[in-house]
Amino acid sequence: MISFETEPSRYNHWKLGFDGPLATLTLDVAEDKPLVPGYKLKLNSYDLGVDIELADALNRVRFEHPEVKAVVLTSGKSRMFCSGANIYMLGHSSHAWKVNFCKFTNETRNGIEDASASSGIKFLAALNGTTAGGGYELALACDEIAMIDDRSSTVSLPEVPLLGVLPGTGGLTRLVDKRKVRRDLADVFCTTAEGVRADRAKEWKLIDHTAKPQQFAEAVKARALELAKLSDRPGGAGVSLTPLGDNKIVDLQIDKEARTATLTVKGPQGSKLERTADWYPLRLARELDRAILDLRQNQPDIGLWVLKTQGDIKNVLEMDSILKANESDWFVRETIGFLRRVFSRLDVSSRSIFAIMETGSCFAGTLAELALAADRSYMLDVENGPQIALSDMNFGAYPMASGISRLQAHYCGEVPAIEKQKLLSTEEARKIGLVTSTPDDIDWEDEVRLAIEERTCLSPDALTGMEASLRFTGAETMQTRVFGRLTAWQNWIFIRPNAVGEQGALKVYGTGARAKFNWERV
Repeated sequence: MISFETEPSRYNHWKLGFDGPLATLTLDVAEDKPLVPGYKLKLNSYDLGVDIELADALNRVRFEHPEVKAVVLTSGKSRMFCSGANIYMLGHSSHAWKVNFCKFTNETRNGIEDASASSGIKFLAALNGTTAGGGYELALACDEIAMIDDRSSTVSLPEVPLLGVLPGTGGLTRLVDKRKVRRDLADVFCTTAEGVRADRAKEWKLIDHTAKPQQFAEAVKARALELAKLSDRPGGAGVSLTPLGDNKIVDLQIDKEARTATLTVKGPQGSKLERTADWYPLRLARELDRAILDLRQNQPDIGLWVLKTQGDIKNVLEMDSILKANESDWFVRETIGFLRRVFSRLDVSSRSIFAIMETGSCFAGTLAELALAADRSYMLDVENGPQIALSDMNFGAYPMASGISRLQAHYCGEVPAIEKQKLLSTEEARKIGLVTSTPDDIDWEDEVRLAIEERTCLSPDALTGMEASLRFTGAETMQTRVFGRLTAWQNWIFIRPNAVGEQGALKVYGTGARAKFNWERV
């Protein structure tokens, strides 16, 4: 059982330091402390445990250090920034483990870009040595990249020429979409196993800045301070992310025999703004995040997640009014950002999701995002039954990876006129197509039960492809391409057992009927 909770005193692989408006995240991997036994994390390579620490560190900077305006990511190793995901970890891991590892790592990289775009935290990757594979993908997630010009260090994406797989955390997409590297040069770069040195890397736009070893540290700090000037973070006292302990808001019940998990979210009791880790919206984000990650990593056989809510719908709408009225406040902004990233985890989770709206439910505003994220929603049609409502928060505060709201995705861009804050009955919700099915009290139990049983009998692989295709309507974005194209290719190669083992690496040439597989030592 893997826990995604940690805190700086327990870090094995990252060091977090602060200097006025700058924070420094130093990757110094302890090779003898992998997350699970069976491999060593040599050459500053990483596994899931390294990324769990990174994700936690990013949240610490967001909430506990509002004075931080720029973050420098660098290495504590001499002449080695990061060699990417540990190849032996991948070789010893199951297909499901590798897929979830890539997904969490993608989400963490996307979180860096989200912090830059929405939180005012700018990121500078300081490559003080050789940078390969996932190490370069980590750098690509930053706003700018500085590289040491020591005539030996290189950047590379060697997955295609050396392993016959693709970079798994957005490298190819960010090269052309984000850094605007010319397509032909990107082709050469991605098939050159030895990589390129600083001078050519800057010429090809693979990096932004270079400096000789003697001036590198000074140049990095100077550039980070310039980036900090672009931030609007206010400084002042932060909010400590105290340990969660037992759940207070999200109740998780697992039925292994039925292969279902029921997440029941309790609505807020009050509606005032509190600058603590227990403020309802922040605690909701943290508890829901923990539940999603636990189900994805530790419960791979649970194929259907059933989402429910309980509480006073008016309290939810009042809470949303507070969020909207204070959205420019740094703490509220960070809380909204946390909720945005958690809801996005739902969208890209390879599980079926049903929302069940019963009497006493409070699917409104922010909590209505749960229903909008679901593949189907069932709403009981009975006198004095459940109600649903939308608020300002449903119209763009929590965009999906596609850049549009879940409401827009639900209606494929053709959203009808819906009055905000209005409590909609089952009949009203049905008329405007806000829910999928509205059985009456006679058919309710049987229809919901049959829907759940039928869903869990379908092919998981087919459902994953179907759901991923249907959830993201409209135009593609860089994020949808990262999660769609690259993850699909990684799944194709990862599904082959023992792709990397003692014999060597399974090299793949071509696809489909043209594929040829040869074992070669690496």
